[in-house]
Amino acid sequence: MTTVRRAAKYLLKHGPVQSWNKYQARKHRSSSTSTEKPFNILLLTNRDSDNVGDQVIEACAISLISTAMKNMGIKNFKINSRAAGMISQKYLSTRDDALLDSARQAIKDADVVVFGGAPLFNYRYQVFYERTAITLELAQEYQTPVIFSSIGVEGYDEDNEKCQRLKKTLNFDCVKQITTRDDFESLQKFIEGDRITIGKVSDPAVFTQKVFEKFVKPNGKKKIGVFIMRANAFVDNGIKFTREDAAALWLDLIKQLEENGLDYELLTSGHFGDEAFLDYLIKHYNVDAKKCVFNMNSPEKLIEKISSYDAVVSCRLHPSIISFSLGVPSVGIVWNSKVNYFYDAINYPERIVETEGINGTDLVAKLKGVMAEGVQHDEEYLLTVYRMLFDALRPIAKPDHPEIAAYNYDELIKNLVIFQGTSDKEKGEKVKRKFRRTYGKYNDLSDANRDLKRTVKQLEKQLEAARRE
Repeated sequence: MTTVRRAAKYLLKHGPVQSWNKYQARKHRSSSTSTEKPFNILLLTNRDSDNVGDQVIEACAISLISTAMKNMGIKNFKINSRAAGMISQKYLSTRDDALLDSARQAIKDADVVVFGGAPLFNYRYQVFYERTAITLELAQEYQTPVIFSSIGVEGYDEDNEKCQRLKKTLNFDCVKQITTRDDFESLQKFIEGDRITIGKVSDPAVFTQKVFEKFVKPNGKKKIGVFIMRANAFVDNGIKFTREDAAALWLDLIKQLEENGLDYELLTSGHFGDEAFLDYLIKHYNVDAKKCVFNMNSPEKLIEKISSYDAVVSCRLHPSIISFSLGVPSVGIVWNSKVNYFYDAINYPERIVETEGINGTDLVAKLKGVMAEGVQHDEEYLLTVYRMLFDALRPIAKPDHPEIAAYNYDELIKNLVIFQGTSDKEKGEKVKRKFRRTYGKYNDLSDANRDLKRTVKQLEKQLEAARRE
């Protein structure tokens, strides 16, 4: 339709009283609104992890940020959700600056970077610390403000070079706020001065019940969800609890559940190492495969499963957090201090079990107890993650409107953006990433086995030479 025809149609509808100038003004407003640059949020989470709990965090973080935008009256915004590990392993090993191009452009284009709910301060046996530090260096270069929302903090070490490398970058001017779901005492040691706002908050996944309401299933007959974790997870975290110890525990728990007439399922939250151990239990300890759930590859499937249980026992943290949100009581087995922090935060410290002296009989007794007690929610605690996130975003997104207040709990629940489900394309991508990690682990083990064989052959040759002498 030509401009003249549009004007004629407008005048016919509104009459001669409506001036051409008003028509042009209306047209200009419409045009400027459609071309206005959206407020661009770069969200960094563990979204590419095959541990589905991390995918639940991503969905909840997107919901909270979207709701904060609505709270501020911002309709034109975009959330660019990327992996917190967007600084690639290849870059870490080669330091080829061209490999930073994608991350550099994403940070340059962003109005704010939000790190959401990942163990980004982990420097002991993972490389998150270095990826986080490099991301902050790029944000500092482009003066893009950074918010850390409900991240995991796994200790502080004054004498550890990796820890101090991270500390230096966390105190850059671009960093505006850091909140943690667990070790606030250690977080305090990372921060110098009082310029950066810090706090202890709830995990984004405490809003699973609302965000994933489309996938919550009604409870059926009594059933316990038993979440298995990879064989060496305890040992990797400095706990003397071997693969054989873990296998003995799960077998004892199965026996006690059956003797007490409690139905159960053994499952994982998706990590390929967890599922490999579950398969190991089937093949080496004759665990009934019909009682095992594999292929946990989407957050909605995890929600459907947990919501169908009467109680959960888990080592992994996020099945416990999701269970809490869904009103399903849980017992947490401690393999990392973050388990203790969470159960303390929700006022159920007695619902954790240390590995020393652990057995199936005591676990079943504790499960019966938590089922009888149920779950109570402290709304003020739940609200903390949203309130502090809003308080950090508002001065960046709406600097001239300090009067805008964060939603209260009831308003937040009413306005939370609901997760609609994983697309078929994204489901395929998730499975592909999981398989590639599995292949990578297989290749690493194959290479290590090859190197070991070479070493053995060399030693045999040396021994044979020594005998001849």
